[in-house]
Amino acid sequence: MSERSAWHAAAPADAAARSAAPLVYVDALVKHYTDAGRVVRVLEGVHLEVQRAEKLAIVGESGVGKSTLLHILGALDRPTSGVVRYEDADLDSLSARALAAFRNREIGFIFQFHHLMADMTAEENVMMPALIAGLGWDRARREARDILARVGLSDRLEHKPGELSGGEQQRVSVARAVVLSPRVLLADEPTGNLDPGTGEEVQRLIIELNGERGVALVVVTHNPRLAAAMDRVMRLHDGRLETAVGVTSA
Repeated sequence: MSERSAWHAAAPADAAARSAAPLVYVDALVKHYTDAGRVVRVLEGVHLEVQRAEKLAIVGESGVGKSTLLHILGALDRPTSGVVRYEDADLDSLSARALAAFRNREIGFIFQFHHLMADMTAEENVMMPALIAGLGWDRARREARDILARVGLSDRLEHKPGELSGGEQQRVSVARAVVLSPRVLLADEPTGNLDPGTGEEVQRLIIELNGERGVALVVVTHNPRLAAAMDRVMRLHDGRLETAVGVTSA
């Protein structure tokens, strides 16, 4: 069985049952760290369901574990205990190799700091996920050019990150995140390092891509305008998620 079929092996046979189930299901999620012999309790029994094409914001004070939760959702970190399931894939059951393949194909990431390869052009940076997925050079270039055109960077293909503005770099990051049409897009403070005007442009872009591509969008943010643009806002407090009432900057 291939790695990709392995994470689809437990798929419900009935299509209606699949569409009714949440795309992402998290339950009893716990994350503890040990620091100098002291246990640091970050997440304590988080429950979360994310629906297909939903726009969800997670807010909360700095240091409460929002980025940790996003990293666990994105299979960049493993929980101490609990369940993280993407429809038919229990992430804890996947090998490290299968998990990396799943992450590459099914999840897109946008970070506050763009994490672009400084010695690669915009086009090459966006091609990387497609090349890792085995699409081949010609197709990877075609997909990269298509999505870079969509984010308004057709004239910047050959520019390296140092030759781009902060907003352009973040648009390259967005293009890289969605080039493989993932099911889930995870964004950690995607407007946090941008001026207000550029932040609004990036906000509008990721919301448009959510609608156009049907990708579920989960955003960790301190930006109240971005949070208010989501379908739903959850607040992380004392290690647990709760429905936010009144979105304010934290």
